[in-house]
Amino acid sequence: MKFIIIHGAYGNPEENWFPWLKEKLEEQGHEVFIPKFPTPENQTLEEWMKVFSAYEVDEKTILIGHSLGVPFILSLLEKFKAKSCFLVAGFCTLPENQFKEGMRTFEKDFDYQKIKDNCRKFYIYHSDNDPYVPLEKGKDLAERLGAKFSLVKDAGHLNEKAGYLQFYKLLADIIREICSELPVLKEDERGKIFDSGKVKIIMRKKGTVSGKHSHSIG
Repeated sequence: MKFIIIHGAYGNPEENWFPWLKEKLEEQGHEVFIPKFPTPENQTLEEWMKVFSAYEVDEKTILIGHSLGVPFILSLLEKFKAKSCFLVAGFCTLPENQFKEGMRTFEKDFDYQKIKDNCRKFYIYHSDNDPYVPLEKGKDLAERLGAKFSLVKDAGHLNEKAGYLQFYKLLADIIREICSELPVLKEDERGKIFDSGKVKIIMRKKGTVSGKHSHSIG
């Protein structure tokens, strides 16, 4: 499966939990791409689209966005189909912060019906003390997309500054999404074992997910 991670304003592919998540997914044999977009100079929707033109999105692609990467993904989904989306600390209408002027080209009247037609499942993650994007922005996004909303308490902007060099909740949800279409090798009272090809993924009934020879989530 292919994953594309979209960073935010003033961001880059090497920050936050992006490298960690890339490594965890690659251990399972997945392709993971993290494009580098111009920011803050030349930070426009048009310029970001030019960078993204080097990548392909299809119905087997999972998109993951952080902050400004979230409305960028919404613009992508007006054009392309994707398997599912994981949207972190994002928004669909601009928040009132010091970065607002540099993000104006990313805000528009999104075609939410088209977006939902092109992607069957959305997961939203937001903190209750985000200093840049208020909690209401995340809830509004989830409502517009009919998405599953996950509140992550005291997590700031869910970035490196807030201590997020790893994001196990996100990884666990991604693995569950992957498992939803994988063949079951074994099932007993403890849970299920899925065959993902390169590794075997064990999903315990209590909610613990682990990949043999790959990773474990407590």
